[in-house]
Amino acid sequence: MSDVMSDAPASAPVPVPAAVPAHFQSFLAFDFGAKRTGVASGNRLLRTATPQATIKAEGADARFAQVEARIKEWQPDALVVGVPYHPDGAPHENTRRAQKFARQLRGRFNLQVFEVDERYSTTEALSSGARDADAASACIILEQFLRSLP
Repeated sequence: MSDVMSDAPASAPVPVPAAVPAHFQSFLAFDFGAKRTGVASGNRLLRTATPQATIKAEGADARFAQVEARIKEWQPDALVVGVPYHPDGAPHENTRRAQKFARQLRGRFNLQVFEVDERYSTTEALSSGARDADAASACIILEQFLRSLP
């Protein structure tokens, strides 16, 4: 399957603020798109993700206003961003866009951001009959990340 990329080595546990026990750490995940960004929430305890309303916004200002509202609502300990690649692992334009989005999240919200290889997440979401493929893709991305945690 695909690898999880992060600020820390893959085998290192996710750092948590002192006030939050590791097993209660929560995450918001994003399946970035230029017009639609899927969102999911989840935590280490249950290791499952729940789809949230997809952000429908064009342009960074509109998108980040909605992202900020989600972060204020959910108060995650860290964020997860799906980064797409070609089937052979080669990057493409959307790879760079998703990585830029991840860097912007780090800078704007001062939260740790993990990048997850999200090849085939949309295909998987569509094949499962998801009504909102973007939110379902965000769930797939987040659950893949949660499974990688110790």
